[in-house]
Amino acid sequence: MNFNKKEQFLNKRICGLWLIWIAFIILASAAFGGRQQILPEIFYPGYVLGIIFILNNKSVYRMFSFGRPTQFQKRMTFVSILFMMVLMVLISGKYYAHHDYRMVWLGAFLAIALHFIPFSTVHGNVMVLLAIPLFINAMVGFSSPNIPFREIAYVDALIKFIFGAVLFRSKNPLRESRLLTRR
Repeated sequence: MNFNKKEQFLNKRICGLWLIWIAFIILASAAFGGRQQILPEIFYPGYVLGIIFILNNKSVYRMFSFGRPTQFQKRMTFVSILFMMVLMVLISGKYYAHHDYRMVWLGAFLAIALHFIPFSTVHGNVMVLLAIPLFINAMVGFSSPNIPFREIAYVDALIKFIFGAVLFRSKNPLRESRLLTRR
């Protein structure tokens, strides 16, 4: 799905750190979720703290980023997040009125899985590979109401943690491309 094959994916480690953080937030908030499935008092502050201390932190970017995203990647980040929000409203919105929190969160998990597909233009094809098991996990939750939501959430967190660790260990694509051109 990479529209411009010349794109470098310079912020994979930031994405990996974010996925690891969110995995722990999902794990903790699902463990104490109760009737709401995901405890908002843990999830929302954790999400906001991740945005502040990971995604909007210049020192984290200096430490873990290999460079700035292109304008195309910045636009695709915006498009991917907007896509996720629209999907969340379309998929989960109808369940809010009935307070069916299982379906609300499964809809959120599904929307998040699908938003990783356009994110492949920002962080590489590994995002499509991330979307696949997350999509399957959410669909299992939708189609199998006998599986406790907590188990679906734990699998979601595990998938995000594993892919987060892989992304966090990414090597500098600029250095690798320089090594290839020297040969």
